[in-house]
Amino acid sequence: MKIRIADVLPKIPGPPNAVWPEGVRSAVGLEHGSMQLRLFAPGAVDRQQPHTRDELYVIAAGSAEFVVERGGRVERFPCEAHDVLFVAAGDRHRFEQLSPDFKTWVVFYGPEGGEAGGEAAAA
Repeated sequence: MKIRIADVLPKIPGPPNAVWPEGVRSAVGLEHGSMQLRLFAPGAVDRQQPHTRDELYVIAAGSAEFVVERGGRVERFPCEAHDVLFVAAGDRHRFEQLSPDFKTWVVFYGPEGGEAGGEAAAA
């Protein structure tokens, strides 16, 4: 199966809610089992809240600084197109200093509360 940004982007923004009063800044591109693929285009400010499942971000366009708060410390990672980021379920995180064209694929997967296994490790 193939999913393109051009197919999902017209669904953004979605209906407004308490976090996104101007409309939800992501849309579902694909679902299979526990996996959900969304396109996230936050605009100028990322208002997302911690999620209940583990997630991967695959930066599709633009650049930003990725901020993760875990264990009382804050980590910052510059990111750009083609980078991949991991966030464990429940970790507070957001994108800052977003370029105007910033878009990322988000893959939610696994059980509520995240998978067991400790810290993620890069190969």
